Amino acid sequence: MSRISITLPNTFLEELLKVVPAKSKTEAVIKAITDEIRMKKKKNIKSMAGKITFTKKAAELRHKDERLG
Repeated sequence: MSRISITLPNTFLEELLKVVPAKSKTEAVIKAITDEIRMKKKKNIKSMAGKITFTKKAAELRHKDERLG
């Protein structure tokens, strides 16, 4: 884990502590960053909708997995 020092406006930090259930300021910031990363990944996955073509059907993948023998 890296240790950094950042400067945040007090009003921003106070608002964050009100909306993010956390025991400390550090935990609140980590949760906020984690949520932001998760939302960006989710948005990226949603943007791929309709752009991927599957060559096998779900039943084939389920019952005819070559790795299982």
